[in-house]
Amino acid sequence: MLNRKKSPKIIDAVELNLQLKPFTKFTLDNGVEVYSIHAGAQEVVMVEMVFFAGNWYEEKNVVAASTNFMLKNGTQQKKAFAINEHFEFHGAYLNRGCHNETATMTLHTLGKHIPKLLPVMAELLTESIFPEDELAIYKQNQKQRLSINLKKCDFVANRLIDEYLFGYNHPYGKYSSAEHYDNINTDDLKAFYQQFYTNGKCIIFVAGVLPADIQAQINSAFGHLPFNAKPLPTINHVVNPFEEKKHQITNDVNGVQAAIRIARPFPTRTHPDFSKVQVLNNLFGGFFGSRLMSNIREDKGYTYGIHSYLQNLMQQSAWMISTEAGRDVSAATISEVYKEMARIKTEPIPEEEIHLVRNYMMGSLLNDLDGPFQIISRWKSYILNGLDENYFNRAIHTIRTVTAAELQEMANKYLVEEEFYELVVI
Repeated sequence: MLNRKKSPKIIDAVELNLQLKPFTKFTLDNGVEVYSIHAGAQEVVMVEMVFFAGNWYEEKNVVAASTNFMLKNGTQQKKAFAINEHFEFHGAYLNRGCHNETATMTLHTLGKHIPKLLPVMAELLTESIFPEDELAIYKQNQKQRLSINLKKCDFVANRLIDEYLFGYNHPYGKYSSAEHYDNINTDDLKAFYQQFYTNGKCIIFVAGVLPADIQAQINSAFGHLPFNAKPLPTINHVVNPFEEKKHQITNDVNGVQAAIRIARPFPTRTHPDFSKVQVLNNLFGGFFGSRLMSNIREDKGYTYGIHSYLQNLMQQSAWMISTEAGRDVSAATISEVYKEMARIKTEPIPEEEIHLVRNYMMGSLLNDLDGPFQIISRWKSYILNGLDENYFNRAIHTIRTVTAAELQEMANKYLVEEEFYELVVI
């Protein structure tokens, strides 16, 4: 019997034996690879279909995102209302998402409803018609949403800093305008859909309490479709960053808040320095106890929050520092960021501070692996980036063993003020 008068043993998070649950892989009749995790306590299943159909492959801006969004807006057999009603009737949720290289269609449902829902997903991927009236509504809504967002300094800052880093014509740097939505039509969407969805490259990820016949059900729904029949086109986009590194934009002449972005190009997660820099980033600005938060929020009171992070991109990446501060203290905020860069490069890093970061990162990893959906999400990231379980284990090892000297070496290598782009949007 549990003795409730005795306190449980407190375990240091650094000592946790974290392991990434392995996936089960099978292949459909058409060659599509399926990665699955059978775990969890609830009878819930996630089926995520990943297509290489992001804006990396579009010839006209916003075509990829628009095609992805309108997958649920009408097929040869069903109108948009009937499609949505079908999923809602079964208590299921079907979402879409468009990213730089990939686009997704994700189903969350009770396992018992899979036989009724997977065939409709297949229908959306082979028989979508992109009705003119639905496209007109979508374009109007997107332009209205864009008009509202363009009044927000943080929204403008997020668009522009990527343009400075990668160039406007690069998929990572371009952004939408009302004219882009006006210029697309159903023919654009149908052509993109046929090439990158109906006949596109697809990978499937499944997780949850899986039915015993899950392989047969997925193969029945998707194994006969013409996925992966043709090779992906080889498209190379040239990174063309701005030469000028310091920018200030006035978005609202009466605004009292300034959106600040400070960023530099950085290697992707396949680079050998990436894991060490992740630890350094958390110490510098990656969590609530970081140096940027302690200085600029807690001590100076310039902002409610400031954080830094490494962008999770497949081809190129960036190290980003992001905050919103009072207009009158924006210059002082930037100055303090650079002071913290200089301090971390020159002053010894206390072991106690490093241990705090180790605990935070191990605890975050534990939270990220809490449940089958989170586990398959991590595997998806690894698989799409050409990584394996050894990457996870090496990252754990780095968190536990990286030294103050190694972190300082990374700081002197990458926290170089002259390499950072600086943007203030007022």
